[in-house]
Amino acid sequence: MGKQLVLAEKPSVGRELARVLQCRKRERGFSEGDRYVVTWALGHLVELAQPAEYNERYKRWHMQDLPMLPAQLRQSIIKQTSEQYHVVENLLRREDIDSLVIATDAGREGELVARWIMKMAGWQKEVKRLWISSQTDSAIEQGFAKLKDGELYENLYAAAEARAAADWYVGMNVTRALTCRYDAKLSAGRVQTPTLALMTDREDEIEAFSGGFYWTIRADFGGFTASWQDESGSIRITEEQKSEAIIEKIKGKEGTIVSVDKLEKTEQPPLAYDLTELQRDANSQLSFSAKQTLDVLQGLYENHKIVTYPRTDSRYITPDIVPTLAGRLKAMDATPFGQVASLFVEHGYRSDMDRFVMESGVTDHHAIIPTEQRVDLNRLSKDERSLWELIALRFMEVLSGDYIYETTTVEVHVLDERFLTRFTVPVKQGWRDMARLIGKRSAAAIVDIDEGSSTRDVKLVEGNLVTVGAVRSRRNTTNPPERYTEATLLSAMEHAGRFVEDSALKKRLGGGLGTPATRADIIEKLIQNHYVEREGKYLVPTPKGRELVRLAPSELRSPELTALWEDRLAAIADGKEKKETFVEDIKANARKLVSEVSSNKERFEPTFPDGKQCPFCASPMMRATDEFGQVHFICQRLSCSYEEAQVKRRKKGSSAKMTVADSNKPKKMLVKTKTVPASSATGKKVVVVKRSTAKVEVAEEWETVTEVVRPSKLERRGRFDDHESTSATPRRGRGNDRTSTRTQLTNPNRSHGFSSQTDSGTTFADLLAASEKRKRERDKKRKK
Repeated sequence: MGKQLVLAEKPSVGRELARVLQCRKRERGFSEGDRYVVTWALGHLVELAQPAEYNERYKRWHMQDLPMLPAQLRQSIIKQTSEQYHVVENLLRREDIDSLVIATDAGREGELVARWIMKMAGWQKEVKRLWISSQTDSAIEQGFAKLKDGELYENLYAAAEARAAADWYVGMNVTRALTCRYDAKLSAGRVQTPTLALMTDREDEIEAFSGGFYWTIRADFGGFTASWQDESGSIRITEEQKSEAIIEKIKGKEGTIVSVDKLEKTEQPPLAYDLTELQRDANSQLSFSAKQTLDVLQGLYENHKIVTYPRTDSRYITPDIVPTLAGRLKAMDATPFGQVASLFVEHGYRSDMDRFVMESGVTDHHAIIPTEQRVDLNRLSKDERSLWELIALRFMEVLSGDYIYETTTVEVHVLDERFLTRFTVPVKQGWRDMARLIGKRSAAAIVDIDEGSSTRDVKLVEGNLVTVGAVRSRRNTTNPPERYTEATLLSAMEHAGRFVEDSALKKRLGGGLGTPATRADIIEKLIQNHYVEREGKYLVPTPKGRELVRLAPSELRSPELTALWEDRLAAIADGKEKKETFVEDIKANARKLVSEVSSNKERFEPTFPDGKQCPFCASPMMRATDEFGQVHFICQRLSCSYEEAQVKRRKKGSSAKMTVADSNKPKKMLVKTKTVPASSATGKKVVVVKRSTAKVEVAEEWETVTEVVRPSKLERRGRFDDHESTSATPRRGRGNDRTSTRTQLTNPNRSHGFSSQTDSGTTFADLLAASEKRKRERDKKRKK
């Protein structure tokens, strides 16, 4: 009997699987035992081939070569991880391996990771699938005892491959079209662009906001206070004169309590976390970025094994998980949750679990909850502990009883003016008390606080008369829309349907923009490409990002495209649509998008308030700060790509100056006492006096100089491309040449050609490498 090859997605997971499966023989890139051989990918080992692999002319970016629509997309081995690919390939070709277990992440992308490796290696033997939601030993053992047939996931693979193909056809073509058309490093995609558009639209709303004032009135009725409201329920008065007139009208008058409505209300616990909800709360409560939350969560899942699968879009569990809840609670014994958890184990938790246990609410994986692995908080970092406690508290809240409270709404009429107030009295704290019992702060339990009134034993009876006492008016300022934080942007991406008018498309956008697993990467990519920057907790689109949205095809700016795609991808995964039909439609769509970009007569003209003008082509230069805090200015014309940095260095000729303490001032002395050892005859204390050394202050003179990080391509070539006029040769310091260059660069009818190798635009990786190289050269000169 042959062995089974187990393919994990990451080395850390592979090592854990190998340990549980008793694969003790460790080799380079895999581990082997009597029954199993466990190996792993390094994320993706195979990707879709780059355009140049289909045709040599695609090495340079030319508008006339677009759209690129290969009949069939090929896969290629990723160079950086090719060594591990060949390890896996050799294992797949071993004669003693007779079946393969796909143990990559249980989802659409995890399926793609494994299937492309199998496709490249030509695997034709039996395929099984490991589908688990946690990395505990018991979960792994149970998963291998119930391996699923690989054929059950063929449609999931088809959907994953269709998604990858669609992103290639649209992303590659539109990115090249935008870059060539506007001579700028621009990229677009069906998730990235509408996400950026959400932020630029918000920025437009903020700039268009004119502001204003409104007034509110609050009256004291002896035992309680109430706010003035109009017939529609609004408390806002838009004119100060009207506010003053109402105050004069009711001051000292009697009013009548026209209604007293008492209602007992119930608030159920919040649902458990999916990834997006957790990222949102971690951003609000812990100031984590979405990417940071996912990275920390991955460690809790893979390394510590104390939470379930992270990349889930479900907030429910399935019935088979219910019997394991007691074990998950016992695992918290040595944590601040232990005492309450033990009470749950002894006396039980809420009996009505229908809201939490819902088979139909779980797709690939259930909600993020603690595992049965015993928790040792001492092994966790500060960030890991904070995030785990957020998950554990939510889990405890989900198992707790309802919050029950009583509200009393009182309406008073003074003459023909209407005043309302509401009192809220808790009857049973239920899940809202969980955070207090454990000594933590809940992300969900925002206590309802009334407007500040109290009854002070006043009998609130309909028909009773009350006298108006003090009345106060308050002027308030209308606020502009708030910029997005990562928390609010994640919410907007998740509920992108609210930005779509078509009711049918709203339903299709139920999953929102992107997936829980990709949203953090989308945000980070927008920041790395300088389309968005962080200002404190807010995400602010840059002028470059706003220009990209303005120039991108309208279809890409709207979430509707994603809605249509996700609807059809779900149909492919369910076996209701053929992958080939979807891909052909995507090709037609890519052709239309390229045509829209090429026919656009607009210009790429970002305005950077803190930027400067390029000395070679007179185009705008964007100001950016690298990870070391160094300021860079980057020319936005890709055909120029000049970049410089503001470098702080010691002035030539400056020397260190030594400042000695004034001899006339008393010297500082350090006095220490110690007792002579008992063997000493005297036993006296010896006083040790130490004089302080003179202070030395080093005074150095520094200056900020401009250092070239990337030379201008125009200067390097000394001319434009062959099809351009040779009379416009830009040279530093020649204003006329810069003007003529500027004219040609902004010509909307001009078609640019860019090498995919040399004209890929500015990256900080290049910047840092060049900077380090210069430092090494300077150090060598100093040593000489």
